[in-house]
Amino acid sequence: MSRYLLRRLLQIVPTLFVVSILIFGLQQLLPGDPALIMAGEERDPIAIQEIREQYRLDQPLPVQYVYWLAGVVQGDLGQSMRIKRPVGELVLEKLPVTLELACLAILIALVIGIPAGIISAVFRGSIWDYGANLLALWGISVPNFWLGILMIFLFSVHLGWLPASGYVSPGESLIGNLASLVMPAFVLGTGVSAVMMRHTRAAMLQTLGADYVRTARAKGVGEPGVIIRHALRNALTPVITLGALEFGTLLSGAVLTEQVFSIPGFGKLVVDAVFNRDYAVVQGVVLVTASAYILLNLLADLAYALANPRLRSGTT
Repeated sequence: MSRYLLRRLLQIVPTLFVVSILIFGLQQLLPGDPALIMAGEERDPIAIQEIREQYRLDQPLPVQYVYWLAGVVQGDLGQSMRIKRPVGELVLEKLPVTLELACLAILIALVIGIPAGIISAVFRGSIWDYGANLLALWGISVPNFWLGILMIFLFSVHLGWLPASGYVSPGESLIGNLASLVMPAFVLGTGVSAVMMRHTRAAMLQTLGADYVRTARAKGVGEPGVIIRHALRNALTPVITLGALEFGTLLSGAVLTEQVFSIPGFGKLVVDAVFNRDYAVVQGVVLVTASAYILLNLLADLAYALANPRLRSGTT
């Protein structure tokens, strides 16, 4: 197990290096000049030159990349050109909001998606199967922003149960915090649960027809035991991958949902940074998101190793 973990950790370093090159290189393709934007309407040539020198925009791209990478290695993601604040502070300020929203959304997805997939597979061809597939199709097809607007109209405008927008930190009010996040979390969670339901159903159908499941039934194991201990345990392997990737997607910032509900998370931060050509903020947020994806994939691989003895022994 330790050798497997070490091998996976060693693979992260070159992956992050390649990702950093892509992030920095693709960022330069954005149209516009950040120095001209920061100089204001007057665009004084002296001020523009000072801005270029301060942020090393007058240096060749490889030199800019080396300076940026050296700062990242030391924990310095740079400084926002627009609001003059360290990018690390902005990330730490927005990350808890997005992380809490993503955790609530993935929890809703797990509670809805996995049981629905199991029921659909076990009762294949029944009304339960058709109902679960219909709900999954609805969850995949309905746009998040449209569902969010409908929920605001129903639960905020018509019923007055929940706030229409905004965010309340847990330190201010735990109840207010949950009230402000329940609708956006449900909007995000339903879309993920639909995908998770389809994957769980497909994996369960495959495992329910396996030889070891038939052997368990032949030995007299009860149907609940066959489904939970034998079929579900092996069917969860692809679901673990899906959950890790979907959680990473949620962490990257659900832009439309955050805009609809005015949630000050990663989505709003990235949108503002792109519109203002704030290179440092875009690079910092994308790098943190990419690192989260890589870390989540590592955790998924470790979960595989815990479930698969052959991975722990290093034979696969």
